[in-house]
Amino acid sequence: MENHVQNSSYFSIRWVLIGLLAIAGIWLVVDHGQHLVPFLPFAFLLGCLVMHLFMHGSHGGHGNHNSGNSRDHQEHNQPKS
Repeated sequence: MENHVQNSSYFSIRWVLIGLLAIAGIWLVVDHGQHLVPFLPFAFLLGCLVMHLFMHGSHGGHGNHNSGNSRDHQEHNQPKS
């Protein structure tokens, strides 16, 4: 029973901390937003880089995507005579 009380206390403290951080973040953006505007293009480029890095995991990266051997791949790419 004591473990349940500790877990619920931990979760409530965590949600309070998340709420306070969200309020502080919103206040900083509203109060100091004019200082952030010049950095928006860099934030966009950083977002593109982060998405590129994390989304390559869904298809296996830049490796050979052919499930067969490399000989089949070479024969497929040769010009027909």
